[in-house]
Amino acid sequence: MNGAEALIQSLIANGVTTCFANPGTSEMHFVAATNAYPSLRNVLCLFEGVATGAADGYGRMSDAPAATLLHLGFGLSNGLANLHNARRSGAPVLNIVGEHASWYQGANSALSSDIQAIAAPMSDWVHVSQSAEKVASDAARAIAAAHARGGQVATLILPADTAWTDGAAVPSQRSVPLGTTGIDPDTIERAARMLAGAGRSIIIAAGQALRAGPMDQLARIAAKTGAKLATPYGVGRLERGAGRVSMPRLPALIDPARALFEGIDTIILAGTNMPSAMFAYPGKPRQMQDDTAQVLGLCEDFGATAEAIECLADAVGAGRGEVIREALREIEGPSGALTADTMLVSVAAAMPENAIIVDESISAGRNFFPLSQGAVPHDYLQLTGGALGCGIPVSLGAAIACPDRRVINMEGDGSAMYTLQGLWSQARENADVTTVIVSNRRYGILDAELKSVGVQGEVRGSARRLLSLDAPAIDWIGLAKGMGVEAKAVTTGEDLVAAITHANGRTGPFLIEAIIG
Repeated sequence: MNGAEALIQSLIANGVTTCFANPGTSEMHFVAATNAYPSLRNVLCLFEGVATGAADGYGRMSDAPAATLLHLGFGLSNGLANLHNARRSGAPVLNIVGEHASWYQGANSALSSDIQAIAAPMSDWVHVSQSAEKVASDAARAIAAAHARGGQVATLILPADTAWTDGAAVPSQRSVPLGTTGIDPDTIERAARMLAGAGRSIIIAAGQALRAGPMDQLARIAAKTGAKLATPYGVGRLERGAGRVSMPRLPALIDPARALFEGIDTIILAGTNMPSAMFAYPGKPRQMQDDTAQVLGLCEDFGATAEAIECLADAVGAGRGEVIREALREIEGPSGALTADTMLVSVAAAMPENAIIVDESISAGRNFFPLSQGAVPHDYLQLTGGALGCGIPVSLGAAIACPDRRVINMEGDGSAMYTLQGLWSQARENADVTTVIVSNRRYGILDAELKSVGVQGEVRGSARRLLSLDAPAIDWIGLAKGMGVEAKAVTTGEDLVAAITHANGRTGPFLIEAIIG
């Protein structure tokens, strides 16, 4: 058995059953070895950013890592933006990066680079396998690292000779996660005392805290203590809709965020660090909260968040009483020319129960939560790290992780162009994804940012050309069909609801260009 075969056996033994791949020469022995292991699903991605984004979506929805297979340092580099998003989402991801053979690495090949240095900024764990004998155990450790702390990015670098050399060890047993660092009782008691104080308080929750069970407990804690509940604006995964606890998002912009935190004395963090605004702005404060606010994290290890919430509920005497959840509301489809808000209402009206909403609509999607209040139960996944190009690949990964659920991707037209190749993989895998392109033919978010940074007057000429996506307009129908995806353009709310309903009633991917007036 060579190292490549041992690697695949170790992946399967440790529960990794999907690999999003863009292989090259250094990965050919892995490719050849896959023939003997049909239980490992290999998904070809035409760009590494699609592979890493798909692994992010898969990890968010399955709570287990998929593997990526990437070619050398530049292949990894092409995937870094969506690995950044994966780190912010808390998804478990395993990268397998091929490297030149160990004895060839000083040959000054044109393809040589420092893969460890490239991997480090976007990885929580990086290791280079030293021999074929160690590949299986190294892979098991990498998978354990991906599971740790609620979900991490782990990168295993495999020199080509570790893959082709015989004599590899067979994995003997399934690895286990590294475990959590445990709950500090003193921290839980301090949090309980802070919430029992006379001031106003808020609990900001993310990660594990945004599943139905922990959210029920958070609602009981809030009812007992009077605390508000909120989640950071970039949501990795949130179970929401009818029958779930309502969890508002913090505002994306600093001014409304400052207004929300005004007078808040106590901030408890569950599964997140203290959020901040995306950028600094002239004359604006750095932080959302008042300087006098006390901030306390329930646990350093986000893998222990659900347990920490249970402990806090006991500490404040929250009990096991009834929880106020969202009531089902019939959302009527809009009519007339599409706007950003009527596009959002159309999605909320047409989504099937248990849908997965992937939101990379950027500025157009900011009102989705209030407009979809009381919609059918669904999971909501958002751009978490601000690196554009996650929506199409995250949708691919989510659809493969949950083949019995429909994915609806609300996708900005500018963002979609970063990883358009993911549509081809959706078509090849027959992934059940409905992509709604928010076609306003401009970088709408940057129009708002111009004002936020203090630019005065009308933006014209060459500056305007840097923010617009017309002249020529992008042919979304032609692009989708070229990738093997059926597509349709709509201009009204009625037509968008009908198109989403049609797409959701069929198998495989479908793209809708929602032209915003």
